[in-house]
Amino acid sequence: MTIVTEKIDIRKTNTTELENFLIEINEKPFRIKQIMEWIWEKSVSNFDEMTNISKKTRDLLNEKYVFNTLTLHNIQISNDKTIKSAFKLFDGNIIESVLIPKDDRMTVCVSSQVGCSLTCKFCATGYMDRVRNLDPAEIYDQIVEVRKQCLDNYQTPLTNIVFMGMGEPLLNYANVLKSIDKITSPEGLNISYKRITVSTAGVAKMIKKLADDEVKFRLALSLHAANDFKRNQIMPINETNSLEALKEALIYFYKKTGTKLTYEYIAFENFNDSLKDAEELYEFSKIVPCKINIIEYNPISNADYKNTKIEKLTIFKEFLEQKGVNVTIRMSRGKDIDAACGQLAGKS
Repeated sequence: MTIVTEKIDIRKTNTTELENFLIEINEKPFRIKQIMEWIWEKSVSNFDEMTNISKKTRDLLNEKYVFNTLTLHNIQISNDKTIKSAFKLFDGNIIESVLIPKDDRMTVCVSSQVGCSLTCKFCATGYMDRVRNLDPAEIYDQIVEVRKQCLDNYQTPLTNIVFMGMGEPLLNYANVLKSIDKITSPEGLNISYKRITVSTAGVAKMIKKLADDEVKFRLALSLHAANDFKRNQIMPINETNSLEALKEALIYFYKKTGTKLTYEYIAFENFNDSLKDAEELYEFSKIVPCKINIIEYNPISNADYKNTKIEKLTIFKEFLEQKGVNVTIRMSRGKDIDAACGQLAGKS
């Protein structure tokens, strides 16, 4: 009777396990460094590409291990040059990543989960079920693939990474931080922590954990309303993570890390766009040094919210600026291909 053992994704294997395997096959210890370099720094997707490893060793690695890499399922290019990629995972699930080109930077928006459990009422991903978390290599692969698109399409390197795609990063905490460790490592992509922003809908206890872990990347909070009654209506997570709890967590985070916060605020017509709303946002913003990005709402079929009028938005912004707040209005990119903020739904 033949026992078939399922192959292990080599990128889920720690260094010690791999070293033990190499000892078992009588391979030299220094090979581990070469193999890890091929896996992460050179981002290969099969053992045959490891040209300085003997064929015998490559064959033995291939018998035990596999690369569960993602594959490009579909690609769309917007009129504004934004590129949305739908990637198929090894188990058939689909996630989406977005390359946002600007004159001064090239940003990739990556997903951290298949679907999402938070049910935000204005977000297409929120109407999906959360299927599973992405593992660190699946997050890493998105950046590797979009970095290639960046060079191929715009002949310029990728500069920034935002965890603002499908899913809530802080509900996939360990894997997100492991992926960032690889992304920032000299043995990985060697991208600066300062170029990475993790966006959360507001999981207070995990924001405190970020502080305790002394993370070096930037943190953004998807706020969208600065009173509990309104925020509860559009973001059910607020019912268990109130604004008061978030204030406490953000103050703790800032004291521990010294990192300035970013608040993201979508202005919905006749919902959170009045001067009273601006006053509440100002009061909330005073708790720690921050900047505020007011984001254009991007319609989705599941919801009937509307983007606020530009005249009203201008008054809203000017009120905050007069109070000394650093505020920017960010116009959405990639709306014509459903690649803008809140539109990702894995339907490409």
